[in-house]
Amino acid sequence: MDERSRLRLDVSYDGAGFSGWAPQPARRTVAGVLLDTLDLVLGAGTVTGLTVAGRTDAGVHATGQVCHLDLPTAVWRDHEGRLLRRLARLLPPDVRVRAMTEVPATFDARFSATFRRYEYRVTDAPWGAEPLRRGDTLAWPKPLDLTALNAAAAGLVGEHDFAAYCRRKENATTLREVTRLDWRRDPDGILVATVQADAFCQNMVRSLVGAMLVAGDGRRPVEWPAGLLTRRERSSEVTVAPAHGLALVEVGYPADPAEYARRADLTRRLRVPVAEG
Repeated sequence: MDERSRLRLDVSYDGAGFSGWAPQPARRTVAGVLLDTLDLVLGAGTVTGLTVAGRTDAGVHATGQVCHLDLPTAVWRDHEGRLLRRLARLLPPDVRVRAMTEVPATFDARFSATFRRYEYRVTDAPWGAEPLRRGDTLAWPKPLDLTALNAAAAGLVGEHDFAAYCRRKENATTLREVTRLDWRRDPDGILVATVQADAFCQNMVRSLVGAMLVAGDGRRPVEWPAGLLTRRERSSEVTVAPAHGLALVEVGYPADPAEYARRADLTRRLRVPVAEG
C-alpha cells in the first residue's frame, strides 16, 4: 500500500449558497464542492477520508472550520508548494481553503477536537441589518436588552441534557457541556452571542439563541431558557433562529499532538457528535 499523508485543512465559507457541509445527492454542499475541486487538481479518487470538525447545517457560515483528509505521500510532496494557490483559483468565491498542514495520522478533525466555538450576530436597529451585512446578521424586530440576554445565557452554561434544544438522533446523547455562553454589543451596535462547547447536537446553537432572544426582548423571563433543561424531549416553544446569523469561528485541539489519539478515544466513548448549528 502506498504511504499516505494526513492533512489538516482550515476552511471558510459563506453558507448561503450551500445545503450544509455534508455531501447530498443533487445538492450543492461545501464538502461536495471541495472534493470536486480536489479531484480536478489531484485526480479522481486521490483524496480519501475527508472528515470535518462540525457538519454545519444549510445556510450556516464558517470562518474557522477544520477538516482532514488523506493523500498519497508522493502526491502531497509533488503538490504541497502550490496546492493552496491552485485551490484558490479553482474554488468558487464562497469557499476558501486558508491553510493546508501536514499532521500526524492520529489527528482526527472531528474526534480530536476539544471545543467548537460559534458566534451569532443580531441587530435590533429599527432600520434592520446593514445591506452589506444582511447575509450574516439577523434583524430582530424588537429592542434587545444586553443584561437580560446575559442573564438568560448564564443559566445555560455547564453540563446539561439539552434535549429541549436538540433535534434528537437515534443512539446519540443530548448531554453537552457548554463552557462559554455570553453576549456583547459591539461598537456598531451589533449584538454577538458567543457559544462554546465540547460538541453540539443538531440545531442546538440556533435553538439556544432563539430562546435567549425572546428573553432579551422581554417576552419571556430570563429564567425561562434554563427552565427548559428539565425537559427530556425537544420543546415546541423554542423557535430555531435563522441559519444566516450563525458562524463557526474556531475549533480547538490539544496543544500537544501526542494527545490527538487520546482525545479522539475519549470523545468516541462519550458520544457521537451529530450535525451542528
